[in-house]
Amino acid sequence: MTDPTSGHGSGSGPDRGAGPGHGSASGPERGAGPAAAFEPVPTRILLADDHALVRRGVRLILDGEPDLTVVAEAGDGAEAIEMAREHRPDLAILDIAMPRMTGLQAARELSRLLPDTRILILTMYDNEQYFFEALKSGASGYVLKSVADRDLLEACRAAMRDEPFLYPGAVTALIRNYLDRVRRGESIPEKAVTVREEEILKLVAEGHSSKEIAEMLVISAKTVERHRANLLQKLGLKDRVELTRYAIRAGLIEP
Repeated sequence: MTDPTSGHGSGSGPDRGAGPGHGSASGPERGAGPAAAFEPVPTRILLADDHALVRRGVRLILDGEPDLTVVAEAGDGAEAIEMAREHRPDLAILDIAMPRMTGLQAARELSRLLPDTRILILTMYDNEQYFFEALKSGASGYVLKSVADRDLLEACRAAMRDEPFLYPGAVTALIRNYLDRVRRGESIPEKAVTVREEEILKLVAEGHSSKEIAEMLVISAKTVERHRANLLQKLGLKDRVELTRYAIRAGLIEP
């Protein structure tokens, strides 16, 4: 009964037998090699939204995919910048209306600090102005929260291919609106206020005093007051209440 056993172990058989299975010495390595070589590295995502329930729902969608993983979360735009500096994500998904710094402001800063990080705007606002502002801010996609379960995964993958993404329902409307403007000789609207004015407008609307804003932005209170006066004049507004209403319409704060 030893002959069959020794027959299997003849030649280089004992060496092969030392490894698992009946393959050659390089068999296990070949089996692991292709899997290791072709296993996709997941896209590392930063998710920023000031509503924890929204973040949780979006994270469930993303983490259910083998090629996507959320590595950091943030509750406002300023925290998103901090998390991006720390984690260096491949992709940042940003809400528009967040405290301290909006998603559009954060997108501009991320585009400057981490130009290789792709950016998607995930928002409730089906709004042409926000869409164009998102593109100007460096975002490559604009996804509505109402259809995130349908569009978000496709938008993430498009962003990582350096392709733009816009939710399908808006494409026709945007093209029609653009062509109408061209026929009337109008241009795409430019931003009404500067980046600094927008920062101050948001903080004023959130209820911060000139002194507090000066400390937050590392400028003088007198400079804050000058910017505030310029805002009132430029926008044709009278007081803080009207500034706050404008900030809500512009998506800088939530009502």
